[in-house]
Amino acid sequence: MKKLRFPHPLTLLTGCILLAAAMSYVLPAGQYERRDDPVTGRSVVVAGTFHEVEPAPVGFFQAIVAIPKGLADAAGVVFLVFLIGGAFTVVDETGALRSAVGWLVQRLQNREVMVIPVVSLAFATGGALENMQEEIIALVPVLLILTKRLGFAPLTAVSMSAGAAFVGSAFSPINPFQVGIAQKLAELPLLSASLFRIAFLAVAVGIWIFATMRHAERTRSTPEAPEEGTEEESGMSPPDLAILGMVVATFAILIWGILSLGWGFDEMSALFFITGIVAGLVGGLRVMGTAEAYVKGFRSMAYAALLIGFARAIFVVLDQGRIVDTIVHGMFTPVAELPVALSALGMMVAHAFVHVPVPSVSGQAVLTMPVLVPLSDLLGMSRQVTVLAYQYGAGLCDLVTPTNGALMAILAAGGVDYQEWLKFTLKWYLALMALGATILVFAIAIGLQ
Repeated sequence: MKKLRFPHPLTLLTGCILLAAAMSYVLPAGQYERRDDPVTGRSVVVAGTFHEVEPAPVGFFQAIVAIPKGLADAAGVVFLVFLIGGAFTVVDETGALRSAVGWLVQRLQNREVMVIPVVSLAFATGGALENMQEEIIALVPVLLILTKRLGFAPLTAVSMSAGAAFVGSAFSPINPFQVGIAQKLAELPLLSASLFRIAFLAVAVGIWIFATMRHAERTRSTPEAPEEGTEEESGMSPPDLAILGMVVATFAILIWGILSLGWGFDEMSALFFITGIVAGLVGGLRVMGTAEAYVKGFRSMAYAALLIGFARAIFVVLDQGRIVDTIVHGMFTPVAELPVALSALGMMVAHAFVHVPVPSVSGQAVLTMPVLVPLSDLLGMSRQVTVLAYQYGAGLCDLVTPTNGALMAILAAGGVDYQEWLKFTLKWYLALMALGATILVFAIAIGLQ
């Protein structure tokens, strides 16, 4: 009997686009009124204003047209992926990354598995601080070099990078694109209940590191030797150290820019472009070699960028069909009829389902929090609990939903089938959701505000 396989990612996303178009013929069109919110600087829905509107079914050709529209809508992210990919290809061409991998492997003799918690903690921190997702795509080839030299499967590289970052984002006390926006909309002090969140962030990241190490040990094979003629020396040259220091400084500046200056994708793209140019010149590639490396990097990122655009097209179709608000209204209305604890759990589950058609955590916050905050007040539920339900439901869904373009692009860069990823991560996703549910009940019990 032939083994059942998931379709190719482009096929899967195209099917989701067509399914979204079909739903526009079935679901009633509806919308909330919106207002510009001066606190968040975004357009947010107005609670209690949902109403039916004129149907706008999306035809087959319109659905296909949504693909280039999705690429245009996600232009900032797409250009970021290209420019990060180009920058890290330049860094790789200098040999600095391979030298660093060789240096690290030599110092991990008989302790290779320790690389997993160290790398996972680094990416979980990136997720907690700045919702790291698309930035990971260009780092996957570097991680693949490391994991191959240590005998670990490509899935391990994805798990200790993207997986750890997504978990860090979901349980973060500071993520400006998630908990930051949600707390502003809920009129809660920023960083409120941070110690509570940090405690359970440690638990969640610990669970994910355990899962990654367990899978890595079970699937480990004979470590791959360096290619002939590329054996790394025991040390790194001054240019290598300068380039690696520059990469670390780039991420430090990135975090500072996001948290302090409100940087968006355009500023992030410019920063990485500058890093790539300087790294190429310091690494001896000169202007021509640096330009050629950038072109090579652009080629390698093309597929990943397309996946992000295709994923965005799903939301474009739902928005054109005027059924995004209908889905939100339908998912959260039943929650009002439940007791407080069950309402919180219902919100978390509903957020997970809503995150499939609305895979942007910030977009989901401005769409759902203005509806749920008044509802939680009526139920006597703490607004902090409402924010937690949003964080865990939407944030953890990034681990599994195929509409998360960054996830699909990272899997493509790592050569990991979505089916293989789902087989590994699904039970741990459910375990983390169970942890989130336990936290919500505990927060209600202690009266977290």
